[in-house]
Amino acid sequence: MDKTVSKEGHPNLEPLDEILTLIPNPGSNRLIPILQEIQKSYGYLQPGVLMELSKRTGISASRIYGVATFYEQFHLEPHGRHTIKCCRGTACHVKGGPNIIDTVRRALDIEPGQTTEDMQFTFETVACLGTCFLAPVMMIDNDYYGHLAAHKIEHILESYK
Repeated sequence: MDKTVSKEGHPNLEPLDEILTLIPNPGSNRLIPILQEIQKSYGYLQPGVLMELSKRTGISASRIYGVATFYEQFHLEPHGRHTIKCCRGTACHVKGGPNIIDTVRRALDIEPGQTTEDMQFTFETVACLGTCFLAPVMMIDNDYYGHLAAHKIEHILESYK
């Protein structure tokens, strides 16, 4: 059973309690670290938790959601256990990036922006990973895979299952 949700389907607020006790003066100037910790604990930013955060800190819900939707690091929907990011940048594009993206799409049977049904992988494409010298490149969690070829993808994905 998911420890971030109660039997009644409401968010379990114990992780939020712990986060707010660990972060001194949890006001607006501490919002990003608070959201980072919430996402780390819950896996994503659950609406019920964000509304409770607003109540407890006095930070308006619109401010919380404004920050949560501005930064790409935050997710308002459940994410897979592993996040795959394929680069769409110029260097990757020229060196076969679109083929890598298509291969990942077919291997996982999902489109960019989606998560596999088993919650193992979330697939994203990004404008740049900042590693042009590795083109074409993808990243799984914090691991970079460069100089990719389509035939390498299946083996790489299998190592994360």
